[in-house]
Amino acid sequence: MPVDLNRQPMPMQDPQERAHNFYQVALGYSWEQAQAEAQRCLQCKKVPCMAGCPVEVRIPEFIAAMRDGDLALASQILKSRNNLPAICGMVCPQETQCEEVCVLGKKGAPIAIGRLERYVADWERAQGTETPNPAAPTGHKVACIGSGPASLTAAGDLARMGHAVTIFEALHVPGGVLMYGIPEFRLPKAVVQAEIDYVRSLGVEVVVDAVIGQLFTIDELLDERGYEAIFLGTGAGLPIFMGIPGENYNGVYSANEFLTRVNLMKAYLFPEYDTPVKRGKRVAVIGGGNVAMDSARCALRLGADKVYIVYRRSEEEMPARREEVENAHEEGVEFMLLTNPIRVLGDQGGWVSGMECVRNRLGEPDASGRRRPENIPGSEFLLDVDIVIVAIGTTPNPLVPRTTPGLETSRRGTVVVVDEDAGLTRKGRVWAGGDVVTGSATVISAMGAGKRAARAIDAFLKE
Repeated sequence: MPVDLNRQPMPMQDPQERAHNFYQVALGYSWEQAQAEAQRCLQCKKVPCMAGCPVEVRIPEFIAAMRDGDLALASQILKSRNNLPAICGMVCPQETQCEEVCVLGKKGAPIAIGRLERYVADWERAQGTETPNPAAPTGHKVACIGSGPASLTAAGDLARMGHAVTIFEALHVPGGVLMYGIPEFRLPKAVVQAEIDYVRSLGVEVVVDAVIGQLFTIDELLDERGYEAIFLGTGAGLPIFMGIPGENYNGVYSANEFLTRVNLMKAYLFPEYDTPVKRGKRVAVIGGGNVAMDSARCALRLGADKVYIVYRRSEEEMPARREEVENAHEEGVEFMLLTNPIRVLGDQGGWVSGMECVRNRLGEPDASGRRRPENIPGSEFLLDVDIVIVAIGTTPNPLVPRTTPGLETSRRGTVVVVDEDAGLTRKGRVWAGGDVVTGSATVISAMGAGKRAARAIDAFLKE
């Protein structure tokens, strides 16, 4: 039978409806669609898709189990390598990793690996998660600082190896960026909570409201609290601003604050949850990454009449996932490309009343390989907005490095590692991975770093 070169389309909420609610946009495959998509897999012997996965999921094997109708086995195969498959299935950029190297992609559409992973994870969550038998206790204690994707992965793997693991989280709920940064319509919080509960079921202890650097220092954990190794997965939660006049006006948010209020603190359900957030009528979001798309789409759902993405390059250079850009277009977000803000305007009460921008053109490529934007003299104009959200990137919070002698950081504030594969830092018995090392990156890259660090920590403890 000839191979179908076209993948199964993902059922989606209608753009006109979803632009006004926080329900999930991508609705997931039916069993018939999942089966049809799984049947397309060529079951390649060289498994390039597996090599393209940062957490080394046994992709052809779990898809083969789906083809055979054995979803329990498919789930078992998935979770043998990935502690957070539901999250990966929803937010991992498969199109630039496992799916990019799929053999079918040379002639048609690659297998929808992420959508199949999501289907299996959704099925398992509905059936009830099965916890694997852990290894015999080793007697070793490990602390993971932060509870985002890197730490959850490292902690889960280390627990399965038999080590006693404690996660310390600064906020009142675990999950890190999965909870505070990614909107409900892309990643429902019930899904994240279920994945955290699974990691807990492996024996991992999670301590919230624990600000390491204040409650305990890294040295105190190592020398006084009995931990033999530490993994730093504290992410990059410190926002970067543009440094232009007027950024201190009321109504200027960092994307971190805006998304934290909306997602983690449930401001979108006000007054059921009493977290305030300014609901602007004309909102400008500065940036072109996934965080900018999330901010713009949240602002739209909160009732804005106009939401602008203000980005200094063209759409081709945007770092956001293509599907997130397309979703934003469909929902009515307006893209002001080749545009750079140069000043925020305010009224007598200290609130945002507008933003001055300048048109750009693209020059020669910069260090990132993208063409450098250059201002066009005399092209300044005013944009009528009452809220400005700055989504141009983040850096790690400096609290842990400042209180940890011997932990080296770069000029960008990221933690320096001497072994990128293992995540070993210059401070003994301390490993690091995810955004705290790389700066803002993807969930799956952080998970890959957590998995590699767990292997290295396990080897160190066994020595």
